[in-house]
Amino acid sequence: MDFAVRIYAVTKQFPRTELYGLTSQLRRASVAVPSNVAEGHRQGTKAYSHFVTMALGSLAEAETQIELARRLSFLTYEDAKEVAELSATLGRILHGLRRALTPNP
Repeated sequence: MDFAVRIYAVTKQFPRTELYGLTSQLRRASVAVPSNVAEGHRQGTKAYSHFVTMALGSLAEAETQIELARRLSFLTYEDAKEVAELSATLGRILHGLRRALTPNP
């Protein structure tokens, strides 16, 4: 949730012309991360692992879009670094959760 909230904050500075482009895509990807985790948690262990994997995919999308926004100078170096660090931490947490949910053979 913190990642999505921060993405909403930093995308406020994006150009108005990107409202339905990169701003919308980045916000949607960041919201999909906790949404997938919540949906999987509600459905149970087997589905949970699948939804955590989907959350990791959404996180990867957001990371790509963050880098694109940085290259287009929509994000300052400091903001890009901050959200990239949040994303990296979140990725480690999600990978650990997925490992914990995957049964050992």
